[in-house]
Amino acid sequence: MANSIITRTGSYIPTSRIPNTHFRNREFYGADGVRLEKPNADIILKLQEITGIRERRYAADDQNTSDIAFFAAEKALAGIDAESLDYIIVAQNLGDISPGNIRADMVPTIASRVKHRLRIKNPYTVAYDIPFGCPGWLHGMILADYYIKSGDAAKVLVIGAEILSRVSDPHDIDSMIFADGAGAALVEATDQDAGIVAHLTRTDAVDHAYLLRLGRSYNPDHPGNELYIKMDGHDIYKYALKTVPEAVKKCLDKAGHSLTDVRKVLIHQANEKMDAAILARLFKLCGVNHIPDGIMPMTISWLGNSSVATLPTMLDLLYRDALDGHRVESGDIVVFASVGAGMNINVMVYRMP
Repeated sequence: MANSIITRTGSYIPTSRIPNTHFRNREFYGADGVRLEKPNADIILKLQEITGIRERRYAADDQNTSDIAFFAAEKALAGIDAESLDYIIVAQNLGDISPGNIRADMVPTIASRVKHRLRIKNPYTVAYDIPFGCPGWLHGMILADYYIKSGDAAKVLVIGAEILSRVSDPHDIDSMIFADGAGAALVEATDQDAGIVAHLTRTDAVDHAYLLRLGRSYNPDHPGNELYIKMDGHDIYKYALKTVPEAVKKCLDKAGHSLTDVRKVLIHQANEKMDAAILARLFKLCGVNHIPDGIMPMTISWLGNSSVATLPTMLDLLYRDALDGHRVESGDIVVFASVGAGMNINVMVYRMP
């Protein structure tokens, strides 16, 4: 049975930097439709203290989700015969959304649009999308592993792309969290004792399905009937803090590794304080007292939360030695974890080839 290794990566980081000062003149409202009286400067400072976000990236007006997904794919496939791909899997949640027209466009799929842009003629390069919340890219990696281990595929391109800036309610303080971006990884079959060691997925829908959802603007006078991304941030924090460490430990047990074997922990970039709390809870749960310096890289301070794109973008930066001095070497154990709408959680344990 073949193993699955990541051989190439690519990402697209939009060039438009949006600092926190961009939101100073916004009119913010609560979920009850009442305008917030606290000065915007104080609101912005508090959000920065909690999330760690100082700036985020927005796609240009002439770019859409399928465009930036293609850019990341093109970078990952540089020098590779794209006709040899067995699958193109794109994790995304809202399709192409044009500026000023907040309508999800997912026909054809973003994956098919990427295949079209790549000019792949091979009809057996199967292209499809995964709407799985923020853990979508990681779920695509898990599916790629299944395809490879079953013998159905030898090369799978997994992309995560999202433009959240266009579905963020301008009157909701959570709009400051969301960002745009895309990342891609080429997964190939190998006989090496490396690659994806184990993975785990869970969905908690009975009590938590709607912690992340789409809803109307908080501004009762906002014209139009657009649906924007909404979240119950405090409840998500509590849910993630309880369940993500449990899922990571269970996956490590499944892989036959202890937490002390892990060189890096790559967590979906949703909230700096939440990710730090998850890491601390994980170490406590595993009975390990010392958290090594530099075990958890972070990009949220300058990239914001780009949903499915945070992990593959971080991975690409890591592979290209462009992630704040973080390095990985052959044999290193890397843990990936993500939590998001559904509520879904994915974990993957990976051994560097």
